[in-house]
Amino acid sequence: MIEPLTELRPKIMEIFEHLHANPEVSFEEYNTTKFIERTLIEAGYTPQRFKNCTGLYVDVGSGTPYIGLRADMDALWQEVDGVFKANHSCGHDGHMTMALGSLLLLKQLPQSFKGTIRVIFQPAEEKGLGALAVLKEGVIDDLDYLFGVHVRPIEELSDGTYCAALYHGASVTIEGNIVGEDAHAARPHLGQNAIEVGAAIIEDIRSTYTNPMVPTSVKMTRFQAGGSAANVIPGRAEFTLDVRAQENSVMKELKDNVQRVMDSEQLLYHVKINTHIASDIVAAEVDEDAMALMTQAIIDSVGEANLRPPVHTPGGEDFHHYAVQRPTLKTTMLGLGCGLEPGLHHPHMKFNHTRLITGVEILTRVLLLAIQKAQ
Repeated sequence: MIEPLTELRPKIMEIFEHLHANPEVSFEEYNTTKFIERTLIEAGYTPQRFKNCTGLYVDVGSGTPYIGLRADMDALWQEVDGVFKANHSCGHDGHMTMALGSLLLLKQLPQSFKGTIRVIFQPAEEKGLGALAVLKEGVIDDLDYLFGVHVRPIEELSDGTYCAALYHGASVTIEGNIVGEDAHAARPHLGQNAIEVGAAIIEDIRSTYTNPMVPTSVKMTRFQAGGSAANVIPGRAEFTLDVRAQENSVMKELKDNVQRVMDSEQLLYHVKINTHIASDIVAAEVDEDAMALMTQAIIDSVGEANLRPPVHTPGGEDFHHYAVQRPTLKTTMLGLGCGLEPGLHHPHMKFNHTRLITGVEILTRVLLLAIQKAQ
């Protein structure tokens, strides 16, 4: 372990406890932004808030090359013990803690590197829109490398093991509505039954095919139609589709297939179906060079025995927008095995908090390795 980490451990865990106890949802991370800003100022940094959204960034050093680290800030809005509330059940509180811990650790190390380490605290990952908002701020444009981190469920990485890349899949949320005419239940021929249209959509999207070697799924996750009257056939409905593919090219095929289904149902049922993409998260585009540096950082921190192969997961992560939107940017994400259970997004998700200290060490090492490599 890097020596100053032992002294920093109580402060790092204090930061985590505060962030965990004060979750905020996407694009409403106002107090989280203030807390991070205050913590950085107290540590001697000069953070910069984003102009058009919540979140901020801070630079260590000056000049080129530019090496980046990104942490997401937002919590989920979900039911916890019968009450809907903001809840850090995806580990973003831990991600922020590790990023802040790396900044505190860098203050304790000799500033012998040439270049700039930029640490970015990004809003709204859960909506899939935060990375796109940060891209508009221009703080990614000069970066040579960008690293991220995500705690992983125990099914993917056991406690105390780590991987140098996370191959998230593409994830798209499609929202839509069906527009037809209500009718009396005794006279169905005078209207269109939006519930039957919804059932047809569900059945027909199951019959669309893409490359079977690439994991995919398309499913309806929300459908709302009708009121309390049992003798009224509802002509209108709202729905949401969750669409996933492990590769970006296959996601394009899936979206085209969904649109063909919508076009067919409109003709068959004489209704109007309006759809729009509410979020569009791309699949991972991992850079081999960045992954090699993360691999070395893991080995230097915990030994090769605790290194695991890259994880392929169907979950989405908007971090990968950075590489897709900036093709010359070299990116990868650290997978942190921390005994996480029962699973990500579970309202009572828990993990081994002591692994955050190891995460700080790995992230700090990979930043320093990358800045040396890029010189």
